[in-house]
Amino acid sequence: MVVKSHGPRRRTREKFRRSKRTPINEFLKKFEIGDKVVIDINSSSVKGMPFRRFQGLCGKIIEKRGRAYLVEIKNGKKIKTVISNPEHLKKI
Repeated sequence: MVVKSHGPRRRTREKFRRSKRTPINEFLKKFEIGDKVVIDINSSSVKGMPFRRFQGLCGKIIEKRGRAYLVEIKNGKKIKTVISNPEHLKKI
């Protein structure tokens, strides 16, 4: 019998599919505090990747923490904070 996977990237075969290579500029992006961003997960970079539930959500950058950014997101009625590297964010 095969044991079912329960990892954080399960059921993401279509969601994280990429058709082309990621340019180096994606890893060097800079954002200012207060910028509006969309979480667009880049599957080629596992480090600093937000959880798959937050794919496609919009938020506001509230802090820079090392190389990563803290993004404030509204999830239903709750406000959540997601830590993400810049290659997983796109400016609106």
